[in-house]
Amino acid sequence: MFRNHWISLAAVCASLVLFPAAAKAQMSVSPLVIEAKAERGQAQGTITVINTSNTPSRVRVYAEPFTYSRDAGFQTLSSSPNDLTNYLQFSPRELTIKPGESRRVRLISRLAPNLPDGEYRAVIFNETLTEAKDSAGNNVALVARIGVTFYVRKGNVSPNLGVDSASFNPEQKQLQLLIRNSGQATARPSVSWTLRRGETVVKTGQVDASAVIANSDRHFLLNYPSKDQPALASGQYQLSGELIWGEDNKKSKLPFNVNVSIPTQAAISNQK
Repeated sequence: MFRNHWISLAAVCASLVLFPAAAKAQMSVSPLVIEAKAERGQAQGTITVINTSNTPSRVRVYAEPFTYSRDAGFQTLSSSPNDLTNYLQFSPRELTIKPGESRRVRLISRLAPNLPDGEYRAVIFNETLTEAKDSAGNNVALVARIGVTFYVRKGNVSPNLGVDSASFNPEQKQLQLLIRNSGQATARPSVSWTLRRGETVVKTGQVDASAVIANSDRHFLLNYPSKDQPALASGQYQLSGELIWGEDNKKSKLPFNVNVSIPTQAAISNQK
């Protein structure tokens, strides 16, 4: 019997939607993030897969361990100490869905009693194979897959977020914030921010929620300045704001205030 499990839907999970644009309309999956608290070592969740095309769709379901790296973001792994796949069962593994209809995939995790307290995670891919034609009229096979991240927490674990620093990303030519999570559970903070130079407000903005894995850190690009905006003048700036994460009825907030330096070369190159 499963009790006291809770599930949250991610507003955005674009990094896990992996397919060509031509195949995008074939399938819809929700939720994209499931977080569950294990009770007596057990937790569960449900994925709904919808065929949004006008032809029958065959879906294969499989799981892999994953993480989010500091700069590259979402990555699958060959192994992980937090791998949930060995303790995960799901049914069905293959399904055929008629046009406009939906099917449910049930996820069940049974953690081994000797596992230490912590968070265990897997990405459950829902993969379809469709036929299409390329620009030359040739038949091609398109593999479309959407990943649902499944987090199971064992014991009384929680995230512990902090802002380490802000910097200028020389490749993206944008400001970035390094967010650290020293806790034992993943958090998905959104960021509201204000950039100042002295007493002058230069820009304000927001960043949508993204995952910061337990015991790791991650750069959040602030999407400023964009290509159609003027480059930042070199010099010292102050970046302040707030991290916000958690369930709607229990939000956590963390204010931050850090300095950021814009090098002369960055200001010049961004104007080219």
